[in-house]
Amino acid sequence: MKPVKFVAGILLIPSCIAALLALPDMLQIGRTVISGPLYLAPTGWWFLAGFTLWVLLYLMLPRPTRTYVLGHELTHFLWAWLLGIKASQLRVSSKGGSVRVAENHFLISLAPYFFPLYTLLVLLLRFILNAFCDTSLYEPFWFGFLGLTWAFHVTFTGSMLKQRQPDIQQEGHLFSYAVILLLNTLGIGLLAVCMTPATLEDYIQLLVAKQLLVFSWEHQLLFYVLNRSS
Repeated sequence: MKPVKFVAGILLIPSCIAALLALPDMLQIGRTVISGPLYLAPTGWWFLAGFTLWVLLYLMLPRPTRTYVLGHELTHFLWAWLLGIKASQLRVSSKGGSVRVAENHFLISLAPYFFPLYTLLVLLLRFILNAFCDTSLYEPFWFGFLGLTWAFHVTFTGSMLKQRQPDIQQEGHLFSYAVILLLNTLGIGLLAVCMTPATLEDYIQLLVAKQLLVFSWEHQLLFYVLNRSS
Protein backbone atom coordinates (compact mmCIF):
# COMPACT_ATOMS: atom_id res chain seq x y z
CA MET A 1 0.00 0.00 0.00
CA LYS A 2 2.93 2.39 0.43
CA PRO A 3 3.20 3.24 -3.31
CA VAL A 4 -0.53 4.06 -3.31
CA LYS A 5 -0.15 6.21 -0.21
CA PHE A 6 2.87 7.95 -1.74
CA VAL A 7 0.70 8.95 -4.72
CA ALA A 8 -2.08 9.98 -2.33
CA GLY A 9 0.41 12.15 -0.46
CA ILE A 10 1.37 13.90 -3.68
CA LEU A 11 -2.31 14.47 -4.52
CA LEU A 12 -2.89 15.99 -1.06
CA ILE A 13 -0.17 18.62 -1.48
CA PRO A 14 -2.41 21.07 -3.45
CA SER A 15 -5.02 20.87 -0.70
CA CYS A 16 -2.34 21.55 1.92
CA ILE A 17 -1.22 24.64 0.01
CA ALA A 18 -4.83 25.83 -0.39
CA ALA A 19 -5.52 25.40 3.33
CA LEU A 20 -2.35 27.33 4.24
CA LEU A 21 -3.23 30.14 1.82
CA ALA A 22 -6.69 30.47 3.35
CA LEU A 23 -5.45 31.21 6.87
CA PRO A 24 -4.15 34.80 6.33
CA ASP A 25 -7.34 35.69 4.48
CA MET A 26 -9.41 34.35 7.38
CA LEU A 27 -7.63 36.77 9.71
CA GLN A 28 -8.07 39.58 7.19
CA ILE A 29 -11.82 38.94 7.08
CA GLY A 30 -11.87 39.07 10.87
CA ARG A 31 -10.05 42.40 10.93
CA THR A 32 -12.32 43.86 8.24
CA VAL A 33 -15.45 42.94 10.17
CA ILE A 34 -14.05 44.40 13.39
CA SER A 35 -12.93 47.53 11.47
CA GLY A 36 -9.97 48.03 13.74
CA PRO A 37 -6.25 47.27 13.99
CA LEU A 38 -6.71 43.95 15.79
CA TYR A 39 -7.37 40.66 14.06
CA LEU A 40 -8.81 38.84 17.06
CA ALA A 41 -11.85 39.17 19.24
CA PRO A 42 -11.12 39.45 23.01
CA THR A 43 -11.60 35.68 23.40
CA GLY A 44 -8.88 35.21 20.80
CA TRP A 45 -6.42 37.14 22.92
CA TRP A 46 -7.22 34.92 25.91
CA PHE A 47 -6.57 31.92 23.65
CA LEU A 48 -3.19 33.36 22.67
CA ALA A 49 -2.39 34.06 26.32
CA GLY A 50 -3.01 30.40 27.17
CA PHE A 51 -1.00 29.30 24.15
CA THR A 52 1.93 31.52 25.13
CA LEU A 53 1.80 30.37 28.75
CA TRP A 54 2.14 26.73 27.73
CA VAL A 55 5.06 27.45 25.37
CA LEU A 56 6.90 29.16 28.24
CA LEU A 57 6.17 26.25 30.57
CA TYR A 58 7.29 23.78 27.89
CA LEU A 59 10.61 25.59 27.46
CA MET A 60 11.33 26.28 31.12
CA LEU A 61 10.01 23.30 33.13
CA PRO A 62 10.36 19.50 32.95
CA ARG A 63 8.07 18.23 30.21
CA PRO A 64 5.06 16.06 31.21
CA THR A 65 5.95 13.30 28.78
CA ARG A 66 3.79 10.69 30.46
CA THR A 67 0.74 12.98 30.13
CA TYR A 68 1.45 13.35 26.41
CA VAL A 69 1.98 9.60 25.95
CA LEU A 70 -1.32 8.92 27.73
CA GLY A 71 -3.13 11.33 25.41
CA HIS A 72 -1.33 9.87 22.40
CA GLU A 73 -2.39 6.31 23.12
CA LEU A 74 -5.91 7.31 24.17
CA THR A 75 -6.27 9.07 20.83
CA HIS A 76 -5.32 5.86 19.00
CA PHE A 77 -7.87 4.05 21.15
CA LEU A 78 -10.61 6.67 20.58
CA TRP A 79 -10.22 6.70 16.80
CA ALA A 80 -10.24 2.92 16.67
CA TRP A 81 -13.54 3.01 18.58
CA LEU A 82 -14.94 5.72 16.26
CA LEU A 83 -14.09 3.59 13.23
CA GLY A 84 -15.58 0.47 14.79
CA ILE A 85 -12.23 -1.29 15.12
CA LYS A 86 -11.41 -3.24 18.27
CA ALA A 87 -8.61 -1.83 20.41
CA SER A 88 -7.11 -3.27 23.59
CA GLN A 89 -4.01 -3.53 25.78
CA LEU A 90 -3.39 0.17 26.26
CA ARG A 91 0.00 0.67 27.93
CA VAL A 92 1.59 3.94 29.03
CA SER A 93 4.96 4.80 30.56
CA SER A 94 7.32 7.77 30.57
CA LYS A 95 9.35 6.02 27.86
CA GLY A 96 6.45 5.31 25.51
CA GLY A 97 3.18 3.49 25.09
CA SER A 98 1.19 1.18 22.87
CA VAL A 99 -2.31 0.10 21.88
CA ARG A 100 -3.19 -3.12 20.12
CA VAL A 101 -5.72 -2.62 17.29
CA ALA A 102 -7.44 -5.42 15.38
CA GLU A 103 -7.14 -3.63 12.04
CA ASN A 104 -4.83 -0.94 10.72
CA HIS A 105 -6.21 2.37 9.47
CA PHE A 106 -4.26 5.53 8.63
CA LEU A 107 -6.60 7.71 10.72
CA ILE A 108 -5.90 5.57 13.77
CA SER A 109 -2.14 5.67 13.18
CA LEU A 110 -1.95 9.42 12.54
CA ALA A 111 -4.73 10.67 14.85
CA PRO A 112 -2.43 11.77 17.72
CA TYR A 113 -0.59 14.10 15.35
CA PHE A 114 -3.67 16.02 14.16
CA PHE A 115 -6.31 15.46 16.87
CA PRO A 116 -5.79 17.59 20.03
CA LEU A 117 -7.40 15.28 22.59
CA TYR A 118 -6.96 17.53 25.62
CA THR A 119 -8.50 20.48 23.74
CA LEU A 120 -11.50 18.28 22.99
CA LEU A 121 -11.73 17.35 26.67
CA VAL A 122 -11.87 21.05 27.63
CA LEU A 123 -14.71 21.58 25.15
CA LEU A 124 -16.49 18.48 26.44
CA LEU A 125 -16.14 19.63 30.05
CA ARG A 126 -17.65 23.00 29.20
CA PHE A 127 -20.52 21.31 27.35
CA ILE A 128 -21.28 19.17 30.42
CA LEU A 129 -21.06 22.10 32.84
CA ASN A 130 -23.38 24.14 30.62
CA ALA A 131 -26.13 21.72 31.58
CA PHE A 132 -25.83 22.86 35.21
CA CYS A 133 -24.65 26.48 35.10
CA ASP A 134 -23.87 29.42 32.81
CA THR A 135 -20.22 28.95 31.80
CA SER A 136 -20.21 32.06 29.58
CA LEU A 137 -19.35 34.06 32.70
CA TYR A 138 -15.93 32.38 32.66
CA GLU A 139 -15.27 32.65 28.93
CA PRO A 140 -11.71 34.04 29.30
CA PHE A 141 -10.86 31.02 31.48
CA TRP A 142 -12.20 28.56 28.89
CA PHE A 143 -10.47 30.17 25.94
CA GLY A 144 -7.24 30.36 27.89
CA PHE A 145 -7.39 26.63 28.53
CA LEU A 146 -8.20 25.99 24.87
CA GLY A 147 -5.05 27.90 23.93
CA LEU A 148 -2.97 26.07 26.53
CA THR A 149 -4.12 22.61 25.44
CA TRP A 150 -3.73 23.45 21.74
CA ALA A 151 -0.16 24.59 22.43
CA PHE A 152 0.40 21.32 24.31
CA HIS A 153 -0.65 19.48 21.13
CA VAL A 154 1.52 21.63 18.84
CA THR A 155 4.70 21.50 20.93
CA PHE A 156 4.64 17.78 21.62
CA THR A 157 3.60 16.92 18.05
CA GLY A 158 6.50 18.94 16.69
CA SER A 159 8.88 17.31 19.15
CA MET A 160 7.68 13.77 18.36
CA LEU A 161 7.90 14.27 14.60
CA LYS A 162 11.61 15.02 14.97
CA GLN A 163 12.07 11.48 16.26
CA ARG A 164 11.60 8.12 14.60
CA GLN A 165 7.90 7.31 14.80
CA PRO A 166 6.59 3.83 13.88
CA ASP A 167 3.20 5.41 13.05
CA ILE A 168 4.80 7.61 10.40
CA GLN A 169 6.96 4.84 8.98
CA GLN A 170 3.97 2.52 8.75
CA GLU A 171 1.93 4.98 6.66
CA GLY A 172 4.81 6.45 4.66
CA HIS A 173 6.46 9.80 5.33
CA LEU A 174 5.00 11.87 2.48
CA PHE A 175 1.44 10.67 3.02
CA SER A 176 1.69 11.04 6.80
CA TYR A 177 3.11 14.56 6.70
CA ALA A 178 0.53 15.65 4.11
CA VAL A 179 -2.38 14.34 6.21
CA ILE A 180 -0.96 15.83 9.42
CA LEU A 181 -0.31 19.23 7.81
CA LEU A 182 -3.71 19.38 6.12
CA LEU A 183 -5.79 18.39 9.13
CA ASN A 184 -3.85 20.59 11.55
CA THR A 185 -4.20 23.55 9.18
CA LEU A 186 -7.93 22.94 8.86
CA GLY A 187 -8.09 22.79 12.65
CA ILE A 188 -6.39 26.20 12.91
CA GLY A 189 -8.89 27.56 10.39
CA LEU A 190 -11.78 26.32 12.52
CA LEU A 191 -10.18 27.95 15.55
CA ALA A 192 -10.02 31.19 13.57
CA VAL A 193 -13.77 30.87 13.04
CA CYS A 194 -14.12 30.75 16.84
CA MET A 195 -11.56 33.51 17.53
CA THR A 196 -12.67 36.11 14.94
CA PRO A 197 -15.96 37.41 13.51
CA ALA A 198 -15.28 35.35 10.36
CA THR A 199 -17.88 32.62 9.83
CA LEU A 200 -17.68 28.97 8.84
CA GLU A 201 -19.25 29.92 5.51
CA ASP A 202 -16.42 32.44 4.97
CA TYR A 203 -13.87 29.72 5.65
CA ILE A 204 -15.46 27.18 3.30
CA GLN A 205 -15.66 29.77 0.53
CA LEU A 206 -12.00 30.66 1.05
CA LEU A 207 -10.94 27.00 0.95
CA VAL A 208 -12.80 26.47 -2.33
CA ALA A 209 -11.36 29.66 -3.85
CA LYS A 210 -7.79 28.80 -2.82
CA GLN A 211 -8.16 25.23 -4.07
CA LEU A 212 -9.26 26.53 -7.48
CA LEU A 213 -6.33 28.96 -7.45
CA VAL A 214 -3.85 26.15 -6.75
CA PHE A 215 -5.41 24.04 -9.52
CA SER A 216 -4.95 27.01 -11.85
CA TRP A 217 -1.28 27.22 -10.89
CA GLU A 218 -0.87 23.50 -11.54
CA HIS A 219 -2.50 23.84 -14.96
CA GLN A 220 -0.20 26.73 -15.87
CA LEU A 221 2.86 24.81 -14.68
CA LEU A 222 1.86 21.72 -16.65
CA PHE A 223 1.24 23.82 -19.77
CA TYR A 224 4.67 25.47 -19.34
CA VAL A 225 6.46 22.12 -18.90
CA LEU A 226 4.73 20.58 -21.94
CA ASN A 227 5.64 23.59 -24.08
CA ARG A 228 9.25 23.43 -22.94
CA SER A 229 9.52 19.73 -23.74
CA SER A 230 7.95 20.03 -27.20
